[in-house]
Amino acid sequence: MSEALLVSQLLLWVVVLALAAVVLALLRQIGVLHERIAPAGALVARNGPAVGEPAPRLALADWNGAPLELGAPDSAGVSTLLLFVSARCPVCATLLPTLDALVASERGRLRAVLASDGPRGEHERFVAEHGLAEPGRRYVLSAELGLAYRVASVPFGVLIDAGGRVRAQGLVNSREHLESLLEARDRGVASLQEHLARPDSRRVA
Repeated sequence: MSEALLVSQLLLWVVVLALAAVVLALLRQIGVLHERIAPAGALVARNGPAVGEPAPRLALADWNGAPLELGAPDSAGVSTLLLFVSARCPVCATLLPTLDALVASERGRLRAVLASDGPRGEHERFVAEHGLAEPGRRYVLSAELGLAYRVASVPFGVLIDAGGRVRAQGLVNSREHLESLLEARDRGVASLQEHLARPDSRRVA
């Protein structure tokens, strides 16, 4: 009886030690993955104006008929975050509060312009539901604008600096993607992916 008890205890310890080894191996793998995961940046497009090039200079009118010039240098040092959206895009709608918060956090250094195209009637409900006709909001319907940036999918963001040059751009589906456009501008790179590809960059999650 005592021999059977001793054997069972030895087997139990073997199982415990095996489980401990498995847990340690998993922790090591988690650490490796943690080091490899980089900040998720906006997916960069290759068809429109390249980062560093002058933004297309267009004279437009917003939803309320007020004149709006895009691509011109801004003497006040304000950058423009141009966000292409669709009235039928659920993701676009969820990004609007995030966009407002991001502009507010920049404290006057950034303005947001929402852009789309199509008949005005298709956008009236979208504009009303999200208050896009209110003072301080700029909503533009312009097929010319979308063609200038070769926008094929939405939501698509373009950051234009105060000098009228494209500083960052890409598909944006989350707050992190929107913030990555500003992060790329501040780091002086075309995208976070480009920054992380540099030999001296630190890959931190």
